[in-house]
Amino acid sequence: MSTVGTPAGAPPLCLTVAGSDSGGGAGIQADLKTMLALGVHGMSVVTAVTAQNSLGVRGAWELPAEAVRAQYQAVVDDIGVQAVKTGMLSSAVLVETVAELLAATPAPAVVDPVGVSKHGDELLAASALDAVRRELLPRATVATPNLDEVAQLTGVVVETEDDMRRAAGAVLGHGSRWALIKGGHLAAHGGEAVDLLTDGTDERWLRAPRSANRHTHGTGCTLASAIAAGLAKGLAVPEAVTAAKAYVTGAIAAGFPLGAGTGPVDHGWQWR
Repeated sequence: MSTVGTPAGAPPLCLTVAGSDSGGGAGIQADLKTMLALGVHGMSVVTAVTAQNSLGVRGAWELPAEAVRAQYQAVVDDIGVQAVKTGMLSSAVLVETVAELLAATPAPAVVDPVGVSKHGDELLAASALDAVRRELLPRATVATPNLDEVAQLTGVVVETEDDMRRAAGAVLGHGSRWALIKGGHLAAHGGEAVDLLTDGTDERWLRAPRSANRHTHGTGCTLASAIAAGLAKGLAVPEAVTAAKAYVTGAIAAGFPLGAGTGPVDHGWQWR
């Protein structure tokens, strides 16, 4: 599969493999908006179609593995890719399919192991968890689980910063080169949103003021896509993650109401 070189005059190339969000705040819609905002060309492989809005997910329809594979190969074989981001992979067969595709693609991969939506809707079958651990995490340049996803995947319940270290070790134990443990929901830090990035040796704590804005739909998708955009530009993992954290912090602060529930972060906040 082609992964190197950008056509003359073209921006860096970044591919998202994820579900769609009809409300436009998360999923491939958030990913493509993020990539545009950060100066890379976004391409997409749709893994599932969801019917959702600011109140929650009304329904989800997974695409067949052959449709996911065909989309991926159509993009990568012809256009090429310099970073890949994965999001919603709702079943074991999709996890295994995407892991196989990543294994044949020598480009960095950001794995966002999406398990539950912002509204509490289950987006990953329990039967797929072992495939994520066994097949997908070993393909990850960076894995970006939130605290609920850490508990799902590793059994580690995070309540302190020491717990975040244990969680990172557990994620790295499944083969990810770097783990970014997202501590945005950590109650112990009321005034700060604290994340931990580590490869087991290099440990970096990323801290930002916690925004009072409740309109945070799409935060995880946006962060993972921003990291992938940085990697597509050639940044090292710590620099890509630091830049992504700054972008997402601004997007959360600028989040806006939409519909009757939780609105999205503002992907275009830097332009307003």
